[in-house]
Amino acid sequence: MTTQEIANRLVELCRKGDFEKVQTDLFADDAISIEQEASPAFEKETKGKAAIKEKGQKWNSMVEEMKGITLSDPIVAGNSFALTMRMNVVMKERGPMDMTELCVYKVKDGQIVSEEFFM
Repeated sequence: MTTQEIANRLVELCRKGDFEKVQTDLFADDAISIEQEASPAFEKETKGKAAIKEKGQKWNSMVEEMKGITLSDPIVAGNSFALTMRMNVVMKERGPMDMTELCVYKVKDGQIVSEEFFM
């Protein structure tokens, strides 16, 4: 798949809330996920598809209710793309949160090799 096709598929799946399918279908086995900063819940950098999936499962376990998710259309430049993601969630320990992130992805050989989130 081209970078544009991967970007479009990621947006399509995320709009449905199917994040695990994104990771399974679009990520390279050695992909990395980078958070803006480390937190008690997550390391700054997660390496490998299996660890990224585990991070996603941990996030899901912290969410009491997903009230809404909105993604922009992707902007593609060469082997990278970016989009904004807004999530309105109720966290089990923290209550309601409305957060918007800039999500940046790098693609190599038809797979996502890195994702990075900025708030």
